Amino acid sequence: MSKREEMKAKRQKAQRTQNVITIAIIAAAAILIIGVIVYPNLKPIGNIVVPASGNYPQADKNNLGDANAPVKVEAFEDFQCPYCKAYTQSIEPTIINNYVTTGKVFYTFTPFSFLDDQAGNTDQESKTAAAAAYCAMDQGKFWQYHDLVYANQTGENVGDFTQRRLIAFAGKLGLDTNQFQSCLTSGKYKQQVLNDKAMAANKGVNATPYFLVNGKLVDSSGIIQAINDALGAAK
Repeated sequence: MSKREEMKAKRQKAQRTQNVITIAIIAAAAILIIGVIVYPNLKPIGNIVVPASGNYPQADKNNLGDANAPVKVEAFEDFQCPYCKAYTQSIEPTIINNYVTTGKVFYTFTPFSFLDDQAGNTDQESKTAAAAAYCAMDQGKFWQYHDLVYANQTGENVGDFTQRRLIAFAGKLGLDTNQFQSCLTSGKYKQQVLNDKAMAANKGVNATPYFLVNGKLVDSSGIIQAINDALGAAK
């Protein structure tokens, strides 16, 4: 074999080796991508806690109570916020029972979905959960779904609110899961959730839970006092 032929053979061998390496890299990347896509659909849904039915006076979409009540309360919460869960399970029932049911307060829940905004976070659990609540609203069960989501929250960005799990929540409430799934996967309320977040930020909300009580911004520690002050001013 001449020197030229020998060099050509070496180049061909090197090219074949490079081709094998390239194919291996592409195959590994494909497997990784497939794993990222498929694994969430294989992950077990897990146990779902169904809370006792709450009190939802004059429920209308994401509102409770008489729209003509003297005090308007707008709650801004993230479904992944542990403090929001604590508020929902401890303080909110008192407000609903003592103020909303009695016609003193008109109460609105607006999602402020920000806890999934970290760079690189592709799951968007806060925003997907908020959109899911709106999908449940389409079937008249916004508040039941709201309570169920909080009952099954265990932390921030830990996989509580995958699409499969949120759809399973709908099934637990007896919703039409085909309609619900179509609503959620189509992104019907994606823009609404983003608009809610922008609107809340424009009103000064930068954490959760926060509340507007007749236009006054307060946190959960001051909400009942703010309601009583607003009722006093309305007399």
